[in-house]
Amino acid sequence: MLSILGQRAKDLCDRNLGMSRRDVLRVGGSGMFGLTLGSMLQMKAQAEETKIVGGPGWGKAKSVVLIYLQGGPSHLDLWDPKPDAPDNVKSIFQPIATKLPGVNFTEIMPKLAQINDKFTMIRSLGYTPNGLFNHTAAIYQMMTGYTTDKVSASGQLEPPSPKDFPNFGSNIIRLKPPTEPMLPFVMLPRPLQESNVVGKGGTAGFLGKAFDPYTLYPDGDDMDMAKMDKIKVDDLQLRPEVFSVRLERRAKLRDSISAAMPAIDASVKDYNLNAYYDQAMRLIVSGRAREAFNLKAENPETRALYGRNTFGQSLLLARRLVEAGTRVVEVVWPKVANSDNHSWDHHAGLPERMKKQSGPLLDTGLSAFISDLDERGLLNETLVLCVGEFGRSPNRGVSTSGNGNTPDGRDHWPYCYTCVMAGAGVKRGVVYGKSDKTASSPLENPVHPIELLASIYHSFGINPETIVYNHLNQPRELVKAQAVTSLFA
Repeated sequence: MLSILGQRAKDLCDRNLGMSRRDVLRVGGSGMFGLTLGSMLQMKAQAEETKIVGGPGWGKAKSVVLIYLQGGPSHLDLWDPKPDAPDNVKSIFQPIATKLPGVNFTEIMPKLAQINDKFTMIRSLGYTPNGLFNHTAAIYQMMTGYTTDKVSASGQLEPPSPKDFPNFGSNIIRLKPPTEPMLPFVMLPRPLQESNVVGKGGTAGFLGKAFDPYTLYPDGDDMDMAKMDKIKVDDLQLRPEVFSVRLERRAKLRDSISAAMPAIDASVKDYNLNAYYDQAMRLIVSGRAREAFNLKAENPETRALYGRNTFGQSLLLARRLVEAGTRVVEVVWPKVANSDNHSWDHHAGLPERMKKQSGPLLDTGLSAFISDLDERGLLNETLVLCVGEFGRSPNRGVSTSGNGNTPDGRDHWPYCYTCVMAGAGVKRGVVYGKSDKTASSPLENPVHPIELLASIYHSFGINPETIVYNHLNQPRELVKAQAVTSLFA
């Protein structure tokens, strides 16, 4: 029998924290069974990743669809009207009744007002900006749960980097890979963007490109409302001369060659190339993804219900992707953050632009999407969030971020805004939290955007504090926040 003699180690600052004989046996014994200290720690970290946390909503979601209202919509003019506020604060749009007694929207949202018994509205979302007053920095926080290292006072920052924190979708598909031969993570119909900063917060960052989203950005200008009819997925289909049987035969040949090349296999083992190759082959051979992208398979009435425009058809495609087994879909509002015409960045011309452009697209598309998921039974296991990077200032015509604003425009406002959340155990017909008299700040139950991310992880049965290792092999939490479990039934 192997025994270790001696007292606790005495070369530590605190002798009570010294190494015991049991500790030595544990480490030494692991070596006898072929485990190094490093591999033992790695196994421990993997065990931590799958640690059960539990609570309401835990593990209910199989898919998540984030509808990202890039540009920052005005909560006062959509979901949280304040008709008794001063004239320069309250919306110029009339409040209307909803399915929930005592809860009003504005006239911009008549269709959503009739189905708000199917979702929860968080009216107390917000954060105190620290270099996060402009779009790109706020988007990065919303998508990753972290603030970037290089943020100026205005919020502008550097382009995407392999050192970035991963988009939450990349974390999910790494920890909860799909069980079907399907694209795990899809982003459409355009990238996250402010000015010339494109894609910040929308990649897998230090996790590596294997966990990047599949990006579906159809050709055409942002104002091309029919661009979803131009979808091309050439990389998801077999070349005409290559039948699936031939492709599988080639895969077997590849496996035979690989088996005869142990030196090469050893050199690339950490890259898990076989697994990636097999996943890609199954994806192409099955045709599952290719069929999911075929919007023409939907009847004309359904397509019209969602709205025959880029946003509506993107939501319809999101439903088809979820049905086919995609884990994460991010539908990005199809207009650059700081732009006009259909953008939510309403520094000027808010009444006209919201009533005739962005508002109807959102009302029609989102109401159809939630109702369709519910009728098909998909809402039970699909988490849906609809949110922007911030809201708009309570006082019209006042600059809060250094931008110019016309008297009928509203500037950026991260302190308080609204989020819609539905599905996967989220309570129905609930208004969570409360804003003050001018919708300037949360009055009850404040929620930080990173707590939304924690709630998404929780819904997938993932501990938000699960450790990932960055490009420097430093341990980092998925997000430094706890899930808001009171959102779930």
